[in-house]
Amino acid sequence: MSSIEVTARGAAAEAIATHVPTLVSDEVASRLFARDATLWGTDAEEEAGKRLAWVDLHRTSRPLLGEISALREELRGDGVSRIVLCGMGGSSLAPEVICATAGVDIVILDSSAPDVVRRAVTTDLDSTAVVVSSKSGSTVETDSQRRAFEQAFTEAGIDATRRIIVVTDPGSPLDGEARAAGFRVINANPDVGGRYSALTAFGLVPSGLAGADVGALLDDADAVADLLAADDEGNPALRLGAAIGGTNPLRDKLVLVDAGTENVGFGAWAEQLIAESTGKNGTGILPVVADGAAPGHTYDDANVVRLVASTDDDPVELLADAPPRHPDSIAAEQPGPADPDPDEELGDSGSLITVAGTLGAQLLLWEVATAVAGRLLGINPFDQPDVESAKEAARGLLDRAGTAAEAPAFVDGSVEVRALGGDWLGEAHTVPGAVSALLSQLDESEGYVAVMAYLDREQDADLEEVARTLFDHTGRPVTFGWGPRFLHSTGQYHKGGPANGVFIQVTADPEEDLAVPGRTFTFGEFLAAQAGGDAQVLADHDRPVLRLHLTQHDRGLGQVRSALSTSSGA
Repeated sequence: MSSIEVTARGAAAEAIATHVPTLVSDEVASRLFARDATLWGTDAEEEAGKRLAWVDLHRTSRPLLGEISALREELRGDGVSRIVLCGMGGSSLAPEVICATAGVDIVILDSSAPDVVRRAVTTDLDSTAVVVSSKSGSTVETDSQRRAFEQAFTEAGIDATRRIIVVTDPGSPLDGEARAAGFRVINANPDVGGRYSALTAFGLVPSGLAGADVGALLDDADAVADLLAADDEGNPALRLGAAIGGTNPLRDKLVLVDAGTENVGFGAWAEQLIAESTGKNGTGILPVVADGAAPGHTYDDANVVRLVASTDDDPVELLADAPPRHPDSIAAEQPGPADPDPDEELGDSGSLITVAGTLGAQLLLWEVATAVAGRLLGINPFDQPDVESAKEAARGLLDRAGTAAEAPAFVDGSVEVRALGGDWLGEAHTVPGAVSALLSQLDESEGYVAVMAYLDREQDADLEEVARTLFDHTGRPVTFGWGPRFLHSTGQYHKGGPANGVFIQVTADPEEDLAVPGRTFTFGEFLAAQAGGDAQVLADHDRPVLRLHLTQHDRGLGQVRSALSTSSGA
């Protein structure tokens, strides 16, 4: 039997005690699983009415299992041993965590960077099959990647229609186009939003083709579904949702710590689910995926969530009334859920949640909890009003591709420096000075720092380490996102959530650009437009943005890494 274990202490436990009885009396859990679209108010009703089929996916997705198995055997017969997924947001993050947890290889292509795309389309093409995932069927990133692979297969003498599998909603532009061209198409459930789609075809098809046991994933979710649908104070989803969205005052940061969970990379999936679902109308919960087994700091406006290994004992246990503990004890704990120690104290400002569970169970748990948190926050957890604004800005810049870029405020070595969103740069004339000027805008009690790198996620992976050093220097939460993938997740929170973030954007010229077949723009131009559009919309929302453009990659990246590792904003 699949297990879920959640413990809550401090302010999170108080939120559970305050809100869960009302959630139970309002029958929120059973109404959610009955697809009651009125749970989030009149304004959300229309959108929610077509976004709630995810509550039944543990059952309704089962017909896919045979289709996936048969297709995998067919591809094996064609010599395929490498699966590449072209997808963005929930379409890529769910298969990434599913495959990593299962220990099977999959290539996630969720970048527009020319060097990244080129590497994907020129590696082991003879043994490659590609899953192209797009709910809307009009995602420019995914369309561009599909075009690149189709051309690469054709030039290599490989029948692209046997190697490209399309996953999209029925009736989407991609659905009709792909079928007409002879590609294999698997339709996903149209009544599920992208970030809730882990157990739809978007999560199951690429993961299953790569070799993950997606049937077991559905079994795990099925084992806890009745529990999560129960109007009972022991319902872990109601309690987790209350802990996330119901603290008083609201703790609008959620620090996700991998403290020994077997669900590899789960924090990144949860990050996009929570940020995009809640970050709107000036409110929301900012997930912060911590680097290491424990956060370096705790603060009054955050819950700390420890993701720990699942147990095979009691199917469900939630301790909401355990005594609090001191923040310093968090770092010293061994991974895995532990019985509360009445002699330890978290302190008046502390709030700790511990969550354990198998992957399929946790996917459903966090989806339900996020929907519950949305109700408590008074927002619609199923729309993403600010994601489209960045896309529109990027399209506008793409139409002007080739025109001269706005002159930088100054150039320091191999880095061009630009400042947007206010007159905050002052007299800074070096990269460290610019970083310090930006950090001086940081609210010391509520603010956060977002580092957004439009670079190569594999080759430049160690840049993520700056999040921890900025965390240490500022004492405030720091998020790190790879562009453009974060635009489909935390990008919504950046623009629609509380206006207390400061933003550092890092871009670079590609080593060699790459044309998008059949389009008038290149991958490099598209990526530059995405970065520029994102910065423009942030500035339009009065968010301070520091743009650092590397004119020479290695030297410039060294400058940026050094500046972000030493600047404190003091």
